[in-house]
Amino acid sequence: DVQLVESGGGSVQAGGSLRLSCVASADAYASYCLGWFRQIPGNEREGVAGISSDGRTNYLASVSGRATISVDKAKNTLHLQLNSLESEDTGVYYCAAQSYECYSGLLWTGRYAYWGQGTQVTVS
Repeated sequence: DVQLVESGGGSVQAGGSLRLSCVASADAYASYCLGWFRQIPGNEREGVAGISSDGRTNYLASVSGRATISVDKAKNTLHLQLNSLESEDTGVYYCAAQSYECYSGLLWTGRYAYWGQGTQVTVS
């Protein structure tokens, strides 16, 4: 199994920035597809950003232009940079990984087999 651990969440004022990180337990990112999701109570988990095995990215429309997903394969770490934060960005953010190559459906929860425990982001 792949263990994923998120960090970097917190409370921030609207207009500010956060950088979320997700470290994998093993050499997991070499060919995986990866994603960031968020969830608020009462709502379904939604895809925020995803990166395919060949480095193509996909973003939720409401964060496009404000978010950047990136992978540091040498450190087995996935990042999500969020800028110009809005109150609607509040939620628990989860990273996700799939242990085979994938190139589509990057914002679909069903694409991923492994999930982190989540990190809270609160924008006020």
